[in-house]
Amino acid sequence: MKGVVCYDSVYGSTKQVAEAIAEQLRAEGHEAVLVSVKDRPRPKLEGDIMFIGSPTRWFTMTKDAKDFVKDLRAMGWKDQPIVMFDTMLGVPEDLGERTKGEWGRKGAAAKMRDMAKADGLSVRDEVLHIGVTGMKGPLTATGAQEAKGYASQILATMGKR
Repeated sequence: MKGVVCYDSVYGSTKQVAEAIAEQLRAEGHEAVLVSVKDRPRPKLEGDIMFIGSPTRWFTMTKDAKDFVKDLRAMGWKDQPIVMFDTMLGVPEDLGERTKGEWGRKGAAAKMRDMAKADGLSVRDEVLHIGVTGMKGPLTATGAQEAKGYASQILATMGKR
């Protein structure tokens, strides 16, 4: 299986989460391509699953992440599953609480998910929030490990492990 991990990052925390997800994909024997949404020219986005991340800034995604999600269908991404993640302040410590319920409606990841769904893309309902300890980061001490664990859970639900 091939995973495409796309991200926007302002201070580097969201990039660290994207790198952790790509590392987990590789650790489980899959191919992983890491792409900044700002990359030009953009590499061809072919794969079996895509993870997209943005920092949460002013309660939403960055402009570059928003533009990227708007262009997914035009880039040829249609039926493959998409998983959204973000980094933000004030994230609860319980991973389960970060992916569902009230937290499933907050932050950049939820907004990107809703945009992709409105465009008819195959996006997962649950989103992942990874905490940062200040406005400019860094990630919480367990942030990268939590991202890896979540990626592993997603792969398990796909039956592709």
